[in-house]
Amino acid sequence: MIILLGGSGYVGNAFQNYFEQSDIEFLSVARAQCDYTDKDALNQLLKETNPDFLINTAGYTGKPNVDACELHKAECLDGNAVLPGTIREVCESHKITWGQVSTGCIYTGRREDGEGFTEDDTPNFSFRTDNCSFYSGTKALGEEVLDGAENCYIWRLRIPFNHVDSPRNYLSKLINYDTLLEAENSISHIDEFVRCCTETYSKQVPFGIYNVTNTGYVTTREVADLIKTHLLPEKEAKFFTDEDEFMKIAAKTPRSNCVMDNSKLLSTGIEIREVHEAIIQSLRDWTR
Repeated sequence: MIILLGGSGYVGNAFQNYFEQSDIEFLSVARAQCDYTDKDALNQLLKETNPDFLINTAGYTGKPNVDACELHKAECLDGNAVLPGTIREVCESHKITWGQVSTGCIYTGRREDGEGFTEDDTPNFSFRTDNCSFYSGTKALGEEVLDGAENCYIWRLRIPFNHVDSPRNYLSKLINYDTLLEAENSISHIDEFVRCCTETYSKQVPFGIYNVTNTGYVTTREVADLIKTHLLPEKEAKFFTDEDEFMKIAAKTPRSNCVMDNSKLLSTGIEIREVHEAIIQSLRDWTR
């Protein structure tokens, strides 16, 4: 049986849907039922349920976007850096295998050699490099807290999307925003992300960090063109002149735009689609 923390959120709900469709036994725990940020409460929960695996999707992302994290720094720090440490301590005391949903937003750009960032690369969009949003800084700290963790998977999600219209869906954002920022990014089909994360556990691949992104990368213009071709032929995308204009008009804190390497995930035998293929299929199956 799997314990799921943060099941009411966008990512947590995707895990719930996958478990239900796959007949996987799980228990979604809300903070109203058990304040899992409290070590004693979480310890009691694990004593009572004795799960085989625990997944933490809880964290603080800010609504409607990461700009909100700049106004709620205590909550952001607690949710993204302190909570993973609490879960680590309790899971290790019970010898329970577990997984933490992290993010690729702790990087910016590409590696110096022009390739995508691997799991071994030190985050370059963090408090230690003094160039990040508060959100990205706390997520990088969260990974530091888990350095050397026993029986733990860290799954890096990157700009989620799928075929279902949602404020959290990257495709929905590009459809609804008046003006877009041109950038290149690796991104994650949320349903494939969930399946891949679950398979790291079910297939017992080595513990550690995994970049769970669709293979390759896309530019904003490419995605806008795909939206026009496969969903909204009348849609004409407008773009900011550059990032400076974007920051002056539409954002309060820097954004992460980066390319990631998912070779480590693929080397385990877990499959995930090429990013353009996944986007096109999502647009063809679009549901409002």
